[in-house]
Order: sequence, then structure tokens, then C-alpha cells
Amino acid sequence: MYGDEIHLWLHRIRAERLQHEAHEAPRPDRRSRRTRPARTRPARARALRARLGWTLVEVGLRLATPRLPQSGLTARFDH
Repeated sequence: MYGDEIHLWLHRIRAERLQHEAHEAPRPDRRSRRTRPARTRPARARALRARLGWTLVEVGLRLATPRLPQSGLTARFDH
């Protein structure tokens, strides 16, 4: 019971310290991070990113799908 209150007080103190540090930290110029807005990215880059994403989804699905065991008949006729 009392431990919960202490935990909340410690959490509030830590949150206040982090907020204070965030306000005191120097901010970089936001314009220097990105040379152009995200909306003007070329269609080719978006298409490539989509293709790569779907390829990764396909690989993930193949890895997640269990393989069927080999039957004994195929092993006999492979000799």
C-alpha cells in the first residue's frame, strides 16, 4: 500500500527532472534535418520501398509457415 505511493512520487520526481532537462537542452535547427518535405519524395523511391516491404512480408510468411514432413514413398523412389 505505502510502496505504491512512494513509487508514484518517485515517478513524478523523475518525470519533472526529465521535463526540465528537455526544456534546458539546446535545440538543433529543425530546417537542417530534412532538405525537402516527405510529400515530395519521388514516386520511384516510394515504389521501391513498397516492393521491399512486400518482399519482407513474403519472407516472413514463408518462415512462419510450418513445412510438411516428407513422405516415405518419395524417399524410396529417389534412389
